[in-house]
Amino acid sequence: MFCNPSQDGAETVGREADTRAVRCPPWEEGGAFPRAKSKTKLVATIPGRYRLESRQLRYFVTVARERNFTRAAEKLNIAQPPLSRQIQQLEDEFGVALFDRGSRPLTLTDAGRLLFEQATQVLDHMDETKAMMRRLRQAERLRFTIGFVPSTLYGYLPEVIRRYRVARPNVDLTLLELTTMEQVAALKEGRIDIGFGRITYNDPAIADTLCRNERLSAALPPTHPLASRTGQISLEELGGSALIVYPKAPRPSYADQVLALFRDRDIKPVGVHEVRELQPALGLVAADSGVCLVPTSVERLRRDNVVYRPLKETDAVSPIVMKTRKGDRSPELALILRLIKEVYRKEGITFGT
Repeated sequence: MFCNPSQDGAETVGREADTRAVRCPPWEEGGAFPRAKSKTKLVATIPGRYRLESRQLRYFVTVARERNFTRAAEKLNIAQPPLSRQIQQLEDEFGVALFDRGSRPLTLTDAGRLLFEQATQVLDHMDETKAMMRRLRQAERLRFTIGFVPSTLYGYLPEVIRRYRVARPNVDLTLLELTTMEQVAALKEGRIDIGFGRITYNDPAIADTLCRNERLSAALPPTHPLASRTGQISLEELGGSALIVYPKAPRPSYADQVLALFRDRDIKPVGVHEVRELQPALGLVAADSGVCLVPTSVERLRRDNVVYRPLKETDAVSPIVMKTRKGDRSPELALILRLIKEVYRKEGITFGT
C-alpha cells in the first residue's frame, strides 16, 4: 500500500519513478501522521527498520531549531554541504520531506514536526542514559579525601600527596582545608578519610598518630632589636614584644600551644593580638605590630619585611598529627603512612619524634 494524501493536506508520499516502492511508515497505513498525543510513546513511533543514527537526529534537531542550514552548520561546527547531505539521507530513509525548503526562514513539514517531537525525546533520553552511565562509572572509582590545616602545606605534606597521586592515578583525591576540630567531625561523619593537624584531641572514635614534632621559629619585623642577631633567640627575650597568635577560633588550637610556652615560663608579652590565620599574622609582623611564633617550615614562605630566627628552647615545638577513624584498616591509609615515612627518611627526619 502506498501513501495517500492525509485528510489535513499532507503531501502524497511515493516515488513512482524509483524502482523501489517506498511504503508508508506503519503509522501511515491509514493516512495522517499522529499528533502530540504520541509523546507517551518515546521511540515506538519511529519504525525499527530505519537505520537511524543519533548523529543524524542531532543534526536534524539543530537545523529545525535554527531554521537555517548555515547557522546550524556553524553551531555543529561542520560544513554546510555535509549537513545538507545528512538531512537528505534522513529524508530518503523515511521517504518524506522534513523541511519546506521554499520558505524563509526554514519551516518543518507535518512529517518534520512529528520527527522533531520524537527525536527530541529520543535524544533527551540518550543524554539522561549517558549521564547515568557516567555517574555509575564515577561511583565505581575509589574516592579518598584528605583534611588539612594550612600550615601543614608548608612542610612535607605536598610531597606526600604528589607521591600518592603517582601511586594511585585512578583514585579521585580531594583536599579539604579544615581545622583540627572540623577534621574530627568530618572523620566521624565520613566526609574525609584522613586529617593532618597540629593538636591532639581525645575522642574514642578517632586515632591520633604523631608524625613528628616541628621546631618553632620567631617571625620578626626587620626593625626588631633581635632581627640583627644571626643565632638562636629565647622566648624570654621576646617577652618585651607584643605577641601575634593564630588562629583566633575555634579553640583549642595552635594558638593555645604558643600561649602555653609563654605561660609555662611565666613570660608575659606586652600584648596579645589574635588573628584568624597565618597570613594576617605575618602581615602584622611586617607592619611592625609584634612578633609571631611559626613552624620552621613556614620560613619557606618568603615575605617582605619578615625575618625568621630559631628558638633556643627544645620544647618549642608543634606536633604534626595524623587523624584517622579508630580501627580503619584501609589500604589507602597504609599507603599514606608509608609515603610519609619515605619522605621523612629522605629528609633525615625520624618519624614519631
